[in-house]
Amino acid sequence: MSSLPTVRSLPTADLDRTERAALRRFLDAAYGGRFGEESWAHALGGVHVLATVDGELAGHAAVVQRQLVAGPHTLRTGFVEAVATAPALRRRGVGSAVMAEVERLVTGGHELGALSASEDGRGLYAARGWVPWAGPLAALTPDGVVPTPDEEVFVLPTPATPAGLDPASRLVCDWRRGELW
Repeated sequence: MSSLPTVRSLPTADLDRTERAALRRFLDAAYGGRFGEESWAHALGGVHVLATVDGELAGHAAVVQRQLVAGPHTLRTGFVEAVATAPALRRRGVGSAVMAEVERLVTGGHELGALSASEDGRGLYAARGWVPWAGPLAALTPDGVVPTPDEEVFVLPTPATPAGLDPASRLVCDWRRGELW
């Protein structure tokens, strides 16, 4: 990497057609062709954090608004989607630069940050202060609330996190098509 990443954030509405298509191709490549249409839809409608190196897209994450419920608390949550780094630039600070901006957005406007962690991302998130949710996970579906025991969700408390939030309580996400977390 010949220079440090440059990071900017902007809402989906400010991505023009060319930028949106380039981002979609980038995510496809970063996920090895496994970034489906529903994952793409989950990343839209919020704020994108884009890192470039030498003018080329090098990293991405999106912060979208979701409602999570933990015990008596309905939490305005900055949910992090589509975290990706260009394969050739992994472990070179791009992901950390993207996550620093994500964390600024989350802590500045949400009661909680949350993300579904991949095996590859767990170390980065834990090193940055994100913690695995200790309690059971579930999702609100058209059939009611259903357990999602195979998921691992990391959270980031913010200055607006309610006092008394119990990380051992059940955490329930709102409904959406595709992957629920």
